[in-house]
Amino acid sequence: MTGAESDSAPGSVRPGAGADGAPDGGSHDDGALAELGYKPELKRTLGNFHTFAAGISYISILTGTFQLFYFGVSHGGPAYWWSWPMVFAGQLMVALCFCELAARYPVAGSIYNWAKQLGGPHVGWLGGWMMLTASMVSLAAVALAYQVTLPQISSWFQFIGNGTGQTDAAANAVLLGAALIAFTTLINAFGVKLMARINSAGVAIELIAAVVLILLLAAHITRGPAAVTQTFGLGRGESLGYFGAFLTASLASAYVMYGFDTASSLGEESKDPARNAPRAILRALVASFVIGGLILLFALLAVPDLHSRQLSVDGLQYVVLSTLGSTVGQLVLWCVVIAITVCELAVHTAGIRLAFAMARDNNLPASSLLARVSPRFQTPVLPAIVIGLVGVGILLINVNQPQIFSVITSIAIIMIYLAYLLVTLPMLVQRLRGRWTPVPGRFSLGRFGLPVNVVAVLWGLGMSVNLAWPRAAVYNATGPQHWYLRWGAFLFIGVVALGGFAYYWCVQRHRTGVLAAHAADAGGDTAP
Repeated sequence: MTGAESDSAPGSVRPGAGADGAPDGGSHDDGALAELGYKPELKRTLGNFHTFAAGISYISILTGTFQLFYFGVSHGGPAYWWSWPMVFAGQLMVALCFCELAARYPVAGSIYNWAKQLGGPHVGWLGGWMMLTASMVSLAAVALAYQVTLPQISSWFQFIGNGTGQTDAAANAVLLGAALIAFTTLINAFGVKLMARINSAGVAIELIAAVVLILLLAAHITRGPAAVTQTFGLGRGESLGYFGAFLTASLASAYVMYGFDTASSLGEESKDPARNAPRAILRALVASFVIGGLILLFALLAVPDLHSRQLSVDGLQYVVLSTLGSTVGQLVLWCVVIAITVCELAVHTAGIRLAFAMARDNNLPASSLLARVSPRFQTPVLPAIVIGLVGVGILLINVNQPQIFSVITSIAIIMIYLAYLLVTLPMLVQRLRGRWTPVPGRFSLGRFGLPVNVVAVLWGLGMSVNLAWPRAAVYNATGPQHWYLRWGAFLFIGVVALGGFAYYWCVQRHRTGVLAAHAADAGGDTAP
């Protein structure tokens, strides 16, 4: 069954298409909203670079590599580098599926709306709920990266204690993180234009700094490429050998390469998003892969001592300072601080658009308030404040229970992978039923759509299992050992998913429907 035969089936609508099936020029974007039941409320001000910057700042190569390089090396040795192209290949399949969806549904809260259109309202709500919960935890997790970098630039940034006390680092991380979240809350509350300007400027600095870092590390190479085949004997004596160690180390790459869907989540505020969003998604992912891969490779080839214990403790910060010297190294670390800031801004922005999209469908408590768009700033202000407060609240867990926080952080990333799966799996079902029809003239995978979609689903399932596997190294790295920490992924996700869905099933689903104030035709039927 094609879209021409049934416009009511999930995945069968062709929004904004004219009588000949071609996109209806400039009216396609708002026409797509009307087909989904919404009226345009957010101001379209974002251009090509803005949407690209939104995707690449969420991935934030400098933030992710500087925060997680130590983990990859400590668990997989230099050979962990090969997990970078592996994760890229899997995420590319997911991104290609998202590109078709971004061309067809250029709408805020992309993951939620895509899952709803493909799998129905229940799947959509669950995907949105998982992504929203994960976004709020990620907001807190990214904020902690300040503590990894700022005190290495200057001890002045260690406001609480001197860093040697048992809780000095954790408490100081909360203070620095709370200040960062307060900043992103204010910027997002003042409108998308200000956010986009700061984000784009930050991304430009990050990209320039990353290229300069690659060149500087390349100029200090002391060993050949064979270094990335060294495993340091890790995994010896384990049931899976080095393969098991490699799967653990691959989490350092999996924790970085996601969030590219943010480029499409700003679809209602972008110019010609049906064309620009797919390009932005692919450009953000490919640029992150190339730049991040070269940074990691040259860092392993340039570090003075590949066997240094500091390599698996301080990670890239140690490589930069020991290889490039303190002056250049500190300049690079300041660029990392900028990257962390714009990454936090992008995570917050994506969470706001997702909350707005769900509230507009009356799918959250106090939906009418959360979906209200400020007439002055033309952005949803209340979701910015609520998400910011929740992020600070989650940060406070880190003060005395850092292990629990690391568990929750890891689980948040699993939930994002699961939310992606709640899009790619229903999309595959629609393809197999013959109900998926890309918009003519827009991004399309053509005959490669089915195999790409199959690989995207298999990748999502496999990586979700790998991420959730009850490893002590991830979920209970230091003693004492607790079973509830080891199995934290299954317990936490079970509570969030089952508890949240039980609330939706018993309460919210009876109220769901596009709020009259946001409906394309306020005088007509407002059901989604």
